[in-house]
Amino acid sequence: MAVKKAAAKAEPMLRITLVRSLIGRPRDQEATVQSLGLRRLHQTVEHPDNDSVRGMINKVKHLVFVDQQN
Repeated sequence: MAVKKAAAKAEPMLRITLVRSLIGRPRDQEATVQSLGLRRLHQTVEHPDNDSVRGMINKVKHLVFVDQQN
């Protein structure tokens, strides 16, 4: 039985890049960066633009660069 996918809206995405090192940062900031999926300097990941991701970005805004994709 085939399942039809609903026409998904193009949800805005955020492109997040780690631009500062985690050396000497508090463990909660390291954990936040890891939960965003960032492991190395200059690595870029994409996440949906929602409140939980925005909260994580706000916590480590001094370590990351954020670009909005449409």
